[in-house]
Amino acid sequence: MSEQISILIVDDEDRIRRLLRMYLEREGYLVEEAENGMEAVEKALETDYHCIMLDIMMPEMDGLQAAELIREKKTTPIVLLTAKGEEANRVQGFETGADDYIVKPFSPREVVLRIKAILRRSAAFSPISATSASKDLVVFPHLTIDHDAHRVSADGEEVNLTPKEYELLYFLAKSPDKVFDREQLLKEVWHYDFFGDLRTVDTHVKRLREKLNRVSEDAAKMIVTVWGVGYKFEVVND
Repeated sequence: MSEQISILIVDDEDRIRRLLRMYLEREGYLVEEAENGMEAVEKALETDYHCIMLDIMMPEMDGLQAAELIREKKTTPIVLLTAKGEEANRVQGFETGADDYIVKPFSPREVVLRIKAILRRSAAFSPISATSASKDLVVFPHLTIDHDAHRVSADGEEVNLTPKEYELLYFLAKSPDKVFDREQLLKEVWHYDFFGDLRTVDTHVKRLREKLNRVSEDAAKMIVTVWGVGYKFEVVND
């Protein structure tokens, strides 16, 4: 029997939580709630949710602080709920490791579609048995991507990536030396017409490089900036 998908909704407005719960439970998801950032962090660290929806503006601890604390321990996909005009906060959110954002007021049906898309692509949603033989491997010097298991290793050591960081790396690595501009990456990696700040891509590339660099400088150097255009994956030759 497959595990029921669990989602944590965090918002200080009761009506927002009830609305989201109603739509998500209709899809068969198990929904839990928190009304502030502190409660969200406690629950997120105690439970392995498949996705966490975090409002930015909340009492006691805002969503950005909560996302940062959660991201220190977990790679659970995080979706920020933001009010219109909070662009700077959205950029900060991506810097803390959020995977997506939804602007209020929102369509509940759009929220469900966005959550489904994130869950489909999430490593947490696609566990692979340790006895399974991995067939979809992308192998380079210093870097291996096991796409069946959504696992990345650099110089033999596993690299802990968020789902969005993983998707970005995998997309670039599938087309070595091909240059992608930021608009292409937003469309292909985020999988929908994303009218957001192009700095979203830059932020994710920065975090991806930092995580790779902690394990292997050679692996980190494979993510190359093409000035004035975008990014590419370049194989490092020893």
